Amino acid sequence: MRDFTRREILQASAAAFLVPALARAVTLSAAGQQKAPSPPFRISLAQWSLHRTLRAGTLDHLDFAKVTRQEYGLEAVEYVNSFFKDRAKDAAYLAEMNTRAKDHGVYQHLIMCDGEGRLGDPDATKRREAVENHRKWLEAAKTLGCVSIRVNAASEGTFDEQQKLAADGLRQLSELGSPLGINVIVENHGGLSSNGQWLAGVMKMVDHPRCGTLPDFGNFYEYDRYQGVADLMPFAKAVSAKSHEFDGDGNESAKDYRRLMKIVTDAGYHSWVGIEYEGKTLSEPEGIHATKRLLERVAQEMVAGRRARQQEVGRGRLEHQAGFSSNRRGGGRRNGTGRRHCPR
Repeated sequence: MRDFTRREILQASAAAFLVPALARAVTLSAAGQQKAPSPPFRISLAQWSLHRTLRAGTLDHLDFAKVTRQEYGLEAVEYVNSFFKDRAKDAAYLAEMNTRAKDHGVYQHLIMCDGEGRLGDPDATKRREAVENHRKWLEAAKTLGCVSIRVNAASEGTFDEQQKLAADGLRQLSELGSPLGINVIVENHGGLSSNGQWLAGVMKMVDHPRCGTLPDFGNFYEYDRYQGVADLMPFAKAVSAKSHEFDGDGNESAKDYRRLMKIVTDAGYHSWVGIEYEGKTLSEPEGIHATKRLLERVAQEMVAGRRARQQEVGRGRLEHQAGFSSNRRGGGRRNGTGRRHCPR
């Protein structure tokens, strides 16, 4: 039986260490793959996606939660106040909305409010009146378990003047919403609000924790939509995935959803993204399903990309650990003088 050299003994020792380490890594990796990854965002349904159906009387507002769950497989709704405009203070009606939402396991996320006056009106009296007009929707949102009402920042005057006026009205309304735990969020919804820089500036002026934005993928018009979403995401408390037309591959024809959703999630937002289909080629149900499929595909791609990055990082750490342990067990390497050099 021949004598083994010191190098062979050290190599065998390193191998004896590496095999169990690799086995543990494979086991941990397999266990990690079994655990369902957290979604990059969640999908809700904006009631405006069915505005033609609702206006035609084909769908009753009280059945919106049921349809959201049964027809589209979604579990959160975003109401539009125009579909129950005279019911904001109707306790029995709001209770029925709560009952139906609960029966179908649907979360009532927010109320989009229109037609209640200009929160940035140059006339201080009218501005205050607009604030008071929104009070009932704050209270209704509280009753329904919503976290936000979406409002508009309509105003008049120069760029700077409108910023100051809108900020004043929004600040007043946010102060009303704060004790109720309700956010006041502004959508890019025409006028200067469709300018991302302008609306971001308004948010900085308001400077209230209950005031934020609802970036809509449409409604930017002349302003670059990608820059606009990026401008508004630091203040976002909701996101609207506006859609119109789709190509043969199921992508939105005019909006790069992958790019938009990367901007959204890179900002640290992983909450509800509301489907808001507004196209005419597809029917409302078809448009909702098409938007949902696209968002789900983008989410799956994000999860796959995240998993691949995590696995790459894990492999790099394992290789580093294995190399370090081999050097430690080998006692270092010999330098040109024959002396052993130990790594620090």
